[in-house]
Amino acid sequence: MGDMMTTREVAEYLRIKERKVYDLVKARRIPCTRVTGKWLFPRLLIDAWVSQSAAAVTPPTPTPPAVVAGSHDPLLEWCLNQAGAGLAMLPGGSLHGIERLASGDAAICALHVLDTETGEYNLPVVRQSLGALGVVAVEWAWRDQGLVVAAGNPKGITAITDLPAVRVATRQAEAGSHILFEHLLSEADLTASDLDVVGEPARSETELAMMVLEGKADAGLAVAAVARQLKLGFVPLHRERCDLVMRRRDYFESPFQTLLALTRTAAFTAHAADLGGYDISGLGTVLYNGP
Repeated sequence: MGDMMTTREVAEYLRIKERKVYDLVKARRIPCTRVTGKWLFPRLLIDAWVSQSAAAVTPPTPTPPAVVAGSHDPLLEWCLNQAGAGLAMLPGGSLHGIERLASGDAAICALHVLDTETGEYNLPVVRQSLGALGVVAVEWAWRDQGLVVAAGNPKGITAITDLPAVRVATRQAEAGSHILFEHLLSEADLTASDLDVVGEPARSETELAMMVLEGKADAGLAVAAVARQLKLGFVPLHRERCDLVMRRRDYFESPFQTLLALTRTAAFTAHAADLGGYDISGLGTVLYNGP
């Protein structure tokens, strides 16, 4: 076949009956030209027509719900409430957020997942779990993680090694805080079985801190901001990075850009300082854009 195909040749090329080709010509639905009484079909235009037809019948990717899933973060929660971007927070742990983003059940995932082998935050699990989706990872903030304790620290807790002597609140297995907590225990030659773990695993940073405030636990790992919000004591142990991950298309959409715009205001900077325990100097930096 040359650059111009006859009716018979284009029928063979498209694997349809020649009569169907005439029907398409009559309906003006196929690229063709009439030369000396014969219908001819430019191969390049036929190829483009086939590609366009295939794209037309491919169902569009559903728009995910306007939800920020994954890790709970007090500063992000405040920002979502203030921005008016139409985004709701649905905390459930970093790993759960990754699952919701991958399945199309969330627009954005907040996460702080330590790769214990490399010491790197978030990007290893993003590459492994979301690499094929075409996602963008944006730095949100560095946060101080540590032990939330009662006001005045009446138990005198100063390190992770003090935990076997007190009642400990924990987070759910999907939480980035749980991953970090197990890592810190391992570094101290401890395991969860060495601790007096009380209550059900907390589903958010605030829920864990409330367990301490209400006297249900003596300590638990959470960010400094929740301790300050509830006027509790705090023993700093670790500095971590929290990122926001979304599909590349959603990075440019209004909800995220509206959220990002608020982070550039003086009000946002002041609130981050009031909460305490945040370094927002790199906020908005694109850390990953793949594949």
